[in-house]
Amino acid sequence: MRLLVTNDDGIHAPGIHALARAMARTGHEVVVAAPRDDMTGYGAALGAFSVDGTIDVAEVDLPGLDGVPGFEVVGPPALCVMAARLGGFGEPPDLVVSGINPGANTGRATLHSGTVGAVLTGGNFGVSGLAVSIGVDEHIHWDTAGELAIGAVTWLADRPSRTLLNLNVPNVALDELKGVRWGSLAPFGTVRAFLVDGPASPDGSGRTLQMELREHNEKLPEDSDTALVRDGYASITSIVGIRATEPVPVADHLEAHLFSVR
Repeated sequence: MRLLVTNDDGIHAPGIHALARAMARTGHEVVVAAPRDDMTGYGAALGAFSVDGTIDVAEVDLPGLDGVPGFEVVGPPALCVMAARLGGFGEPPDLVVSGINPGANTGRATLHSGTVGAVLTGGNFGVSGLAVSIGVDEHIHWDTAGELAIGAVTWLADRPSRTLLNLNVPNVALDELKGVRWGSLAPFGTVRAFLVDGPASPDGSGRTLQMELREHNEKLPEDSDTALVRDGYASITSIVGIRATEPVPVADHLEAHLFSVR
């Protein structure tokens, strides 16, 4: 199986190096393709292509990953995944593994995560994927998240295509982890967004809004991903990308409206 390792923090971030080293231990073929720059918060956006429609790519050497090809891409992680699936970095990958993101990607705010967006893009292109994130502190236990990622990829190898997982790990040593639990999506993650008035716009013609992320003490469902990680458990959640729901009678309503105004 061929694994694509990507992230949204950029190809020179320590998390992607730790993840790629963990994936190399699985015995599968690994290729790394990730943004040249930090693309946090881009979700599944592809970004703007160059004027001539090209995607700028450069080969890079990755620390401790001899023999693993690395490519930096001028664009967000979803673009890396799309390019990989279209054969831009050799044979198309069979699985997308994204991370390790420093900071949990829990709750409904995962919609905006570039780490998760890469996996959702892979699902759109027909392959399964795993997004991996870990809590942050002065010292990050990358190896804890990497070890769990190995187990998750082993499980994914035998599952139907387009199976997508979001793994969030507390920032603790492996022997301090309480366990792994299935996590529902919390109403929000470990922090909440607030808007405050910012300084006047540079040209003085208007105002600015400044976004702040603040920790909260709101009670969340005990089985939610955010609560589980807070309690010392790794949380694993199955997610889906774009798909149609069961039919609703809106088409009949619109058709009746159409004929009524003709």
